[in-house]
Amino acid sequence: MKIFVTGVCGQLGHDVVNELNARGHEAVSSDIAPQYAGIADGSAVTGTPYVQLDITDGARVATVLREVMPDAVIHCAAWTAVDDAQDEDKRAKVYAINADGTRHIAAACRELGCKMMYISTDYVFDGQGETPWAPECTDYAPLSVYGQTKLEGELAVRELVEKFFIVRIAWAFGLNGKNFIKTMLRLSQTHDELRVVCDQIGTPTYTLDLARLLADMIETDKYGVYHATNEGGYISWADFAAEIFRQAGRTTKVTPVTTAEYGLSKAARPFNSRLDKRKLVENGFAPLPDWRDALARYLRALDIG
Repeated sequence: MKIFVTGVCGQLGHDVVNELNARGHEAVSSDIAPQYAGIADGSAVTGTPYVQLDITDGARVATVLREVMPDAVIHCAAWTAVDDAQDEDKRAKVYAINADGTRHIAAACRELGCKMMYISTDYVFDGQGETPWAPECTDYAPLSVYGQTKLEGELAVRELVEKFFIVRIAWAFGLNGKNFIKTMLRLSQTHDELRVVCDQIGTPTYTLDLARLLADMIETDKYGVYHATNEGGYISWADFAAEIFRQAGRTTKVTPVTTAEYGLSKAARPFNSRLDKRKLVENGFAPLPDWRDALARYLRALDIG
């Protein structure tokens, strides 16, 4: 298959392109940078055709996809700086990328009749309660600009694309970019103790594992909305931090605090990021490995632990 991937300079896009190439697919990568700007790790990404693409330019999106003529598009590109998205002077750009940009991709996929996979988030829900969110749930109530714009992207895909996958994830971490693990490791070098939130509950997602699942999915016609994180149960950010330090051999103490005790951020975070992933197995897809195993492999990739 020829598969066009957006957001290749980010955590997930980088791993998706490498996975597709490893399987013998013809991947074409894209991002807004003039040339590939991710990690130079000798991966297949650096040898893959690259197209500079600003997804907020609808005419350019249509032209590029007509030229590439992909069998499928995996849309990883997004504005993911959740707090910055709340700034009044940035909101228009966030909407242009996450909502309008996704609509441009979806419209081009409809024109070409190709598959589209859109990566979304638990932030489309209000994060209340303790019941895991089902993929079919439509009780949307985003708490932030980021969540609202990602929801609008979802709705555009549903409206325009016949052969679509929407895959909601949470707490992503990968080699190619910033994430919670890297932040904790950096802070542990200068802090003996860290206060970490204990009342926001979810499960981490290793982009390397997720990329394999997305490749499995795009090779099928089992379309629809899915949830995907690593296995291993639901944990808090404080639990995650403690396991990071344990596996990395760091002595930094984790002090659990509530969101209220930690202090308000610009964007409200969901307390309940539990995602119901049973649909994956029901449709024949292998679940992702335990998040502890994923963390161990990730730390080894970082040459830590």
